[in-house]
Amino acid sequence: MSNVRVTFLPNDITIEVPQGEILLRAAMAAGVHINASCGGEGICGKCRVIIEEGSTESEPTEKISPEDRARGYRLACKTRVTGDVRVRIPVESAVDISALLRKSPRQTATVRQIGFSEIKEQGLFVPAVEKRYLELTPPDAQDHLPDVTRLVNHLRIHHDEHGLEVELPVIRKIPSVFREQDFKVTVTLARPVRESGKTQIINVQAGDTTGQHYAVAMDIGTTTIYGQLVDLNTGEVLAEHGEFNGQISYGEDVITRIMFAEKGPDGLQTLHRVVIETVNKVIAKIIKQSKVTRENISLITLAGNTTMTQLLLAVEPRYIRRSPYVPTATIYPPIRATDLDIDLDSHVTALVYPQVSSYVGGDIVAGVMGCGMYRTEKLTLFMDIGTNAEVVIGNKDWMACAACSAGPAFEGGGIEFGMRAAKGAIEDFSINPETLEPMIATIGNVRPKGICGSGLITIVATLFENGVIDNQGKFDRDLKTDRIRENNNVYEYVLAYRESTQIDRDIVINEIDIENLIRAKGAIFSGCMTLLSEVGMECDNVEQIILAGGFGSYVDLGRAMVIGLLPEVEPEKVVYVGNSSLLGARMSALTNSVRQEVVSVTNMMTSFELSETHSYMDHYYAALFLPHTDLNRFPKLTKRLQEQREMIARIRAGENK
Repeated sequence: MSNVRVTFLPNDITIEVPQGEILLRAAMAAGVHINASCGGEGICGKCRVIIEEGSTESEPTEKISPEDRARGYRLACKTRVTGDVRVRIPVESAVDISALLRKSPRQTATVRQIGFSEIKEQGLFVPAVEKRYLELTPPDAQDHLPDVTRLVNHLRIHHDEHGLEVELPVIRKIPSVFREQDFKVTVTLARPVRESGKTQIINVQAGDTTGQHYAVAMDIGTTTIYGQLVDLNTGEVLAEHGEFNGQISYGEDVITRIMFAEKGPDGLQTLHRVVIETVNKVIAKIIKQSKVTRENISLITLAGNTTMTQLLLAVEPRYIRRSPYVPTATIYPPIRATDLDIDLDSHVTALVYPQVSSYVGGDIVAGVMGCGMYRTEKLTLFMDIGTNAEVVIGNKDWMACAACSAGPAFEGGGIEFGMRAAKGAIEDFSINPETLEPMIATIGNVRPKGICGSGLITIVATLFENGVIDNQGKFDRDLKTDRIRENNNVYEYVLAYRESTQIDRDIVINEIDIENLIRAKGAIFSGCMTLLSEVGMECDNVEQIILAGGFGSYVDLGRAMVIGLLPEVEPEKVVYVGNSSLLGARMSALTNSVRQEVVSVTNMMTSFELSETHSYMDHYYAALFLPHTDLNRFPKLTKRLQEQREMIARIRAGENK
């Protein structure tokens, strides 16, 4: 079979692939990202491309209208390349990292965030790795001690270091490094997790380099990967960067990625390679920003959910999604970073946050540690809402946790015009109660091209508040407006007409989109209620709610309560902590105390499998309304909505006269 050339625009990247190759696979091979929420099953309709010229064959699909097909639009996952071809990636199908770097509008402190000054005051500042400058006595005719013995003895006598081990790569470096500056050297020590463990000598450098000592902290998210470069002498974050996880081309959620890993012998290795490529890309960025040298980085800490962790480590994930849902491991030993193909020097140690269960992973453990929930006496509800949704309830004495099968709606999946938070995504929305005309605001203040998760919540809440949809998410078809219309037997509301968008199509929200959102928020709310009921508590007992994750930092608290995503509580009880997983990873680098406590914290987190918890389905079905079937759970909202609806009715009645 001959090869053909595929050129992707506007990237202007050309690759040769076998004739008959799926276009989506060709894009993956070329390193060109095309949104593919369903992992290439042809269900989501997100991987739209434009065939500008060349030879292809594609399966017909209802996701592409006849008009768009005539203009060259195809689904990349259903199109085979039969000859040389030029393909344009439209804006709605491309990836845009600019929104990852924007600051949250809600920059608030955590309830118990461990700051660097507090660590020092409490005597906890003992990083997992530490540098020591030594001036050793050189050997002479009367002193024939081996170099390694000389080093170990000096540390034992002058620094009270015992139980030391030296690895072979360090032994190989010692002869030349010791003599480079007349036995004046800096050694790097890796602390054990347990007091009974041995301290490892992982690096030696000529001269005094103690003033240059750094660590990398990373959050390995399903959608995004964030990294920080941390100064281990000052606790300062010198640089930070985020990238979309390259694995998103192989599926938006953990289940589709596990399924891909099971496809053939190379599936797991492909996903491992792709996530490591993203990790290395982030590391390169933060090193360039901070202008530090790789040689002076001694540690990398990594936090991710259970599936992301196993894919990062190239550990078979298939049994995570099969009953009884067992991960391969929950605790991992220190790992040499280069053994994972991470682009750092050979002496760098990688510390991976432990997991709780198949669906409550190291990112949640890191979040609990980072925000200080494990130290507070307050009954706390911790919620990390992202591609996956996890909930923890408890305090310093006990914790219960669960993962909620919310689906990808909050990341744009299952929503016709859903997208990740990026430039052009609708993030704010209001409506004129008389004319029902919308006013929208987008990320970057440009023409809209889709709806992000926080925007979706705001749109649905606003439509509900104004009586445009009922508590089941159905449109009031008697309202006099051209914005509400029927399309293929589904009612929809036009947010932006074609001429006002970037994508040359009307952007709408329809009843299927709203139903998917209601299911997603229902899963999360019912997860909270199930955990509370299983430990014999109610919402009134909750003293604070901690919202974590990038999504949690942008969601409008009031609107989240309107749709029933969050319990109705006083606003001052809610705290936004942003990326708590990254915060926990950084804390693990700065203090070995957190690293030591994390094992006991993990052990005290009782995990509930919601699908096997009897009360869960009752709570779930009750939550499949806006905001809930039991309005007594939302008394203030119910009263406000009643007053607002009466006012709107008077306005519309006056207009009709």
